[in-house]
Amino acid sequence: METTAFQLNPRTADFVKSKTIKKLFIGGQFVEAVSGKTFPTYNPATGEILAYVAEAEQEDINRAVVAARDAFEDGPWSRMLPQDRARLIYTLADLIERDADVFAEIETLDNGKPIREAKHVDVPLTVEHFRYYAGWATKITGDVIPVNVPNLHNYVRREPIGVVGQIIPWNFPLLMAAWKLGAALATGCTVVLKPAEQTPLSALYLAKLIQEAGFPPGVVNIVPGFGETAGKALATHTDVDKVAFTGSTEVGKLIMNYAADSLKRVSLELGGKSPNIVFPDADFSRAVPGAMQAIFFNQGQVCSAGSRLYIHKSVYDNALADMVSYADKKVRQGNGLDPKTTMGPLVTGEQLNRVTGYIEKGLEQGAKVATGGARADGDLANGYFVRPTVFYDVQDEMTIAQEEIFGPVVAAMPFDDIDDVIKRANLTTYGLAAGVWTQNMSTAFNVAHKLKAGSVWINCYNMFDAASPFGGFKQSGIGREMGEYALENYTQIKSVWLNYN
Repeated sequence: METTAFQLNPRTADFVKSKTIKKLFIGGQFVEAVSGKTFPTYNPATGEILAYVAEAEQEDINRAVVAARDAFEDGPWSRMLPQDRARLIYTLADLIERDADVFAEIETLDNGKPIREAKHVDVPLTVEHFRYYAGWATKITGDVIPVNVPNLHNYVRREPIGVVGQIIPWNFPLLMAAWKLGAALATGCTVVLKPAEQTPLSALYLAKLIQEAGFPPGVVNIVPGFGETAGKALATHTDVDKVAFTGSTEVGKLIMNYAADSLKRVSLELGGKSPNIVFPDADFSRAVPGAMQAIFFNQGQVCSAGSRLYIHKSVYDNALADMVSYADKKVRQGNGLDPKTTMGPLVTGEQLNRVTGYIEKGLEQGAKVATGGARADGDLANGYFVRPTVFYDVQDEMTIAQEEIFGPVVAAMPFDDIDDVIKRANLTTYGLAAGVWTQNMSTAFNVAHKLKAGSVWINCYNMFDAASPFGGFKQSGIGREMGEYALENYTQIKSVWLNYN
């Protein structure tokens, strides 16, 4: 199952070479880390090293922030007309679309996800995201306020917040970079972006295209490194005006603490333990595969994954049997570069141990495994593969029903009625997303309105569009990504008074 068994685009093969050092992108140039340190990034399907990457630390973050500050205050970016910013973002989108196959292969190599998902989800949504926010660059307006004071004119400006530190996760490396960069660039901010140390390659290839598109130096800086060093340095930097983070709730709380000393603006898109509710009148030809995709998509490494599956007790046994059959017969595990693969490996050995540890915890607490429940063996033994797992006999208070596993593990539980399932669905510290499967629209809207979640999908799951906001209630985050709502993360309001007497 070696990578060389699959034909790569020549540009991908040229970019991803073992022992080739990928440099930081600061001030429009690719540079080595001040310390000279590097770290390896691995192919999770095989365990082989893909490349070595320069490791950003405090001094590298300082250089990147200085470059971003210069670009914001004194460079051409601060004087650029909105339509010119829009053209640059549109150009970047076109270049990503041109190199779509390269990006898809890089994502699959570095993250492990199936190439079919990278080609048909990650890359197209990235292109659409940049194009959407390119359109917003010319549509950010202020207001005139009819104040109740004679001879005074008051107007409101919406201005870019300044230098933004952005920290993104490893589950959708390219797409999460787009979610962060799109709104920030449209509003006129400059950015220091830290990709996850597990999956830095697509962000560094994106840097090549940012350079090719002609963005002024320092507008976007990309600095791979570790959270404890580069991430902390970015979040605590006194010349960073705002920090945006996507990742675990645990780390999100650290980011808030880091930002507190300088009262940075903070937006957080964090974890979830999302309920997916199947009513007895659901269309099971859609509900069963939909519920399985809700948890098995991207190997379950999705913050909004439908990991708590509530099925009405009248159809529970039959639905559970159908879901086991789906997991056993429809899910094809393998190297993500294989176009037949529908589930790749987990991203790292550390994540593999985390997921299998949760499976063991579930068994210890009395839950039972209907299918899966173990690391994959045979031809998949060298990679970080876990079998798609369905638990039953799960109680709401069990660890596997309370904590985010971030793997292909679902807890299937029966429920009695609407009031019962709404109460149980909301019995969590998270509030990111939820699913409802029913053909009764009265039931659908009633449940959707009572669920404490930032997104509710009815008879579908994991639907996203650049125009629609995404974010969480409770400990699932602060602020929203995407849509007009994300512009609030990167702008600040100025009230201007004029005495014309």
